[in-house]
Amino acid sequence: MTVESIRDYYGKVLGGSADLKTDACCDASDVPPHIRAALSEIHDDILSRYYGCGLVVPAAIEGARVLDLGCGAGRDCFVLSRLVGEEGSVVGVDMTAEQLAHARAHIDGQTRAYGYAKPNVAFIDGYIEELGALGLEPESFDVIVSNCVINLSPDKRAVLEGAWKLLKPGGELYFADVYADRRLPATLRDDPVLLGECLAGALYWNDFLNLARAAGFADPRLVADRPLAVNDAKMRARLGPARFFSATYRLFKLDGLEPSCEDHGQAVIYKGGIPECEDVFILDKHHAIEKGRVFPVCGNTFRMLNETRFAPHFDFIGDFSRHFGIFAGCGTNIPFDEAAGVTGGGCC
Repeated sequence: MTVESIRDYYGKVLGGSADLKTDACCDASDVPPHIRAALSEIHDDILSRYYGCGLVVPAAIEGARVLDLGCGAGRDCFVLSRLVGEEGSVVGVDMTAEQLAHARAHIDGQTRAYGYAKPNVAFIDGYIEELGALGLEPESFDVIVSNCVINLSPDKRAVLEGAWKLLKPGGELYFADVYADRRLPATLRDDPVLLGECLAGALYWNDFLNLARAAGFADPRLVADRPLAVNDAKMRARLGPARFFSATYRLFKLDGLEPSCEDHGQAVIYKGGIPECEDVFILDKHHAIEKGRVFPVCGNTFRMLNETRFAPHFDFIGDFSRHFGIFAGCGTNIPFDEAAGVTGGGCC
């Protein structure tokens, strides 16, 4: 299966979101109010050409420089351009000429709708596996997003490595994609519909974690997930018993993160101030940090808050001078029998 097949599927086969054969697209009722408000200002022509599987609008992005990998007709780019404000900027990259034409046609209209003096969004024709060839400055982006596109790539490691190089230290790759509960037969990628529907290219979730770590993102954090239904009977038969999930991950560019959740006796206190997260800040699926509460964290979580754009919104307790082992309830448990006198097999 070639990139031309994928380009044709999204440029010529699909006329709009309603043509998809899975329930990958998010239900509008699940969208937070501030994102729903931004969507209400976007032209219907853009909204009808949305093929994402999640929300890729992380918190605290006002003034940020954002890159969207596989931006399509630009829905997420225009939402992000609204939320980063006039002082921020958004760049979208896509390989599908038809989608980019729709996106570019609405730049001036969206700029007027937002009341901006000049556009803060631009679109580039290119491949997400070849980010280094697009003329983008290394370490120039605060946030990189992607919405149900990386699974389509034939070289996912190249995408992740390219994103690492373009992120500033402390920046993050925040993206939604489709994952499988097992490794899928390579022959499925010869089916243009299964591939275009983001199923044949879906990574086995554990292979993704290993790829992310190899690219430099040592501690991938799962933000949200939901099962996906395959509504077409013929497609379901070809896929067999494999199950699929839409999942959003955040990967921070922080050198030296530990491979496990290590306890250094640290804690954070959320001071508030992040728009739309005044009472509770959700870092990931396992870290909902209430305002004003002393919240014990592992060393990696401490750094994800202390060495990123979130730092001004937290007080930090402790350092790395002491170590207390694996963080309780988060990571690998000690493998040894802790009760005295407990014995296992007959090995000497």
